[in-house]
Amino acid sequence: MSFLSLGTTLMHILMNNVIPLLFVLGIVVFVHEFGHFIVGRLCGVGVWTFSMGFGPELFGFNDRKGTRWRIAAVPLGGYVKFYGDQNAAGLPDDAALAKMSPQMRSRSLPAQPVWARALIVAAGPVANFILAVAIFSATAFFYGKQTLTPRIERVQPASAAATAGFLPGDLVLQIDGQPIPGFAELQQVVSTHPGKSLTFVVDRGGRELTLTATPVLTDTKTPFGHQNIGLLGVYPSSDPRDLHYTYPSVADAVGSGISDTFGLIEKTLGYVVGILTGRESASQLSGPLGIGQAVGVVASWGLVPLFNFMALMSVSIGLINLFPIPILDGGHLLFFAIEASRGRPLSERTQEMGFRMGLAFVVALMLFVTVNDSWRIFS
Repeated sequence: MSFLSLGTTLMHILMNNVIPLLFVLGIVVFVHEFGHFIVGRLCGVGVWTFSMGFGPELFGFNDRKGTRWRIAAVPLGGYVKFYGDQNAAGLPDDAALAKMSPQMRSRSLPAQPVWARALIVAAGPVANFILAVAIFSATAFFYGKQTLTPRIERVQPASAAATAGFLPGDLVLQIDGQPIPGFAELQQVVSTHPGKSLTFVVDRGGRELTLTATPVLTDTKTPFGHQNIGLLGVYPSSDPRDLHYTYPSVADAVGSGISDTFGLIEKTLGYVVGILTGRESASQLSGPLGIGQAVGVVASWGLVPLFNFMALMSVSIGLINLFPIPILDGGHLLFFAIEASRGRPLSERTQEMGFRMGLAFVVALMLFVTVNDSWRIFS
């Protein structure tokens, strides 16, 4: 009976977590790498390999231009290996370049001008942002946008909101000068600013009042596990008249998709800056375990939430890759900027040391988020 129970559990995890995770990550990673690939091809750079995943190849094929398209055993990422690349990280291979024919060397990545290399590298994150815009625009156009008015129906006794003077019926208009169109935006601001004094402008019976409240950092059980978030102690309206649906035109949907994408970028960067300055907790950082749990929960809500989660992941991966860390796209762009300023590239040894340091940082970060996820999920 225990083996039957174990098999049922493993099948549940496979169907509800692993497969949705591979679906989301597969599309996001493919779009990212295809951005590098297509811009590289347009710039005349030869491509040895387009790989989905790392490690041993499971299956693959060669296209008519000689590029090997492959699916690898470890499905947590991917890479494009251009002519002149030493490895999947894109480190230049001077020894291999010296053995190439002049014609092939001219098609290598290191032989291209700095602007072209920078364009090829930046194309991956840009493709991720375009994917997010496309998803948000499509869901807004085909399914409409749902907004719950940020009206407070109930205030929890002895909470931060009660101390600040919030009352049932208050309509939140602004937080720190930022307009609050819906209750979801209210929750987002409050949850990501624990311990910070926030200034609220509320409408109370037609009069605008200013209230100051500090969300309390609270260990909260959510569908995604235990999370430390800021809580105010207010509950949303349950009045159907406060729930609004809008169906935008194509142009308005695209505008909404761009706005949602840049809003995500701004919030993500704000959180990263908050971690670096000590204002935010790193406990919310997630790796494959946390993302796998989250995508399983979101997939159970329906296809639209799953695609919106994909857009969130696409923005996150695009931003992470722009950080100036050797081994990531941002590290390459940093090296290109140095090369442009000094008139020649850094030595192969210097670049290799940078990539090793970047790899060590990424491995340490993966270990941290794995422990973080394990504690949050299993505690």
